[in-house]
Amino acid sequence: MNSECVRKIRELSRLVTGFESDLQQRVGLNLNEAALLCLLSEQPNPMLAGEIADEMGMTRSNASKVIAALERDSLIRRRACSEDGRCQRFHITKHGLEKLEQVHCDSIVVPDGLKGII
Repeated sequence: MNSECVRKIRELSRLVTGFESDLQQRVGLNLNEAALLCLLSEQPNPMLAGEIADEMGMTRSNASKVIAALERDSLIRRRACSEDGRCQRFHITKHGLEKLEQVHCDSIVVPDGLKGII
């Protein structure tokens, strides 16, 4: 890996961090929380925690932390599976949908370096 490549990766990381900071300030969600709300809003059926982790490319531990944060804010809710009460499925709440409506990329500052990527 050459220094130019490392510099570009570092710049990309800086831009994403700035975007996430703006998202947090404007909407009160970090990037993973917003992504999970988007994911659940697009699913016809509630999802298992493992499915969420797989779909979002996260470890189960990280997915669990994001799920817990959104549950604390009543943005998502868990339900016991009808076929097995030990498993839990997650769905977005009305409050979660309302919060998601606040996420508009045109009102959140997208750094110029990210505009070409997204």
